[in-house]
Amino acid sequence: MGRPVPAKQLQNKRPNGSSRFKVPRFGSKKSRGRKKKNDPGKRLLRDLSLICVESLGLMVSCLAIIIVFLGHFGNRFSGTDVFNSLLPFAGGILGLIILSTLFMSGWKRLRRWLRSVSPWLPSAIVLGMTLVAGTLIPQRVFTQAFGYYRTLVGGKEEAGRVTLVHQVYATYRRQDTVQLGFLLRRAEPFTEDIEDAAAEYNIDIDLLKGLAATESSYLPRKSKDGGHGLFQITRVPATVTQSVDRLFQADSRDMNNPRYNAFTGAATLRYYLSEMNNDLFLGLLAYNMGPANGGLRFIMEQYGATDFITIQPYLMKLPRDYPIRVLSYALAFRIHQKEGKLLAYEEDDNALLIQSFGMPGL
Repeated sequence: MGRPVPAKQLQNKRPNGSSRFKVPRFGSKKSRGRKKKNDPGKRLLRDLSLICVESLGLMVSCLAIIIVFLGHFGNRFSGTDVFNSLLPFAGGILGLIILSTLFMSGWKRLRRWLRSVSPWLPSAIVLGMTLVAGTLIPQRVFTQAFGYYRTLVGGKEEAGRVTLVHQVYATYRRQDTVQLGFLLRRAEPFTEDIEDAAAEYNIDIDLLKGLAATESSYLPRKSKDGGHGLFQITRVPATVTQSVDRLFQADSRDMNNPRYNAFTGAATLRYYLSEMNNDLFLGLLAYNMGPANGGLRFIMEQYGATDFITIQPYLMKLPRDYPIRVLSYALAFRIHQKEGKLLAYEEDDNALLIQSFGMPGL
């Protein structure tokens, strides 16, 4: 009989008789890392994320180009003449479609090559192009193009709105900047109350400031017609009073209290805006008229008017101009907030700059 083999040697023997056999550890760090790297689920998630980023970038870029092109092109060839307006505009649309088709075809081929270099490259290029375009195109240029585009698509309704907005710009242009400066300084002690009221009732802050400027010139008082305080509150709907009273203690419900007055003014404006289907000009006009003679809604139905343009001829001068005056003051507050000072509308390129700020409340 041979000598017995030690147990240690038996453990190290390989299946073919050789020694030092090691059983692989399937849970090792190296094995787990290799599995994670080749995980098809995570690779699919990465590809989907990159496609979403690429698609979003292309969509934003294309929409911006279409708006700028149609806006400026439509403004350039506006009119009803067949050869000078209609045909050139139609030809421009056809050219835009052809260029878009060629671009997408070329991008599809280029994209294959970019993905062979790196799966991240197409998305990175699209995102970079979008950011560069957004940085290089001046805001005023895009705002002007967007205005032309809205007029092109909006038709009669947009044309009427543009007319009213330019009435606001013209009224601001005629304002005495020195007097406006005094008014803005008088408004400062009431700023916090007005801003809180605007936030509570979801109203543009500058619009609410312009409303107070029109009503009281920031000289709170009781007027001869029964108006009180900053917003010259007279008769308000019962629902408005209930809405405001729930926010104030009984001893604070006083129209001479600027904060209570501001909240009541904001709630009243919100009420009339809702009644006029959020038409800003009609809402302001309804605020000014109040419930007298059945209110603005009743008067419009009586005369068959459908909007601010068609109701204007039936109004006296003061109520007819009221929304324009409110918005011209609101615009002054916005300009001062953006620039830190008031700007002369007719100087340099201030007109385009002011228009790029947007109309408060619109």
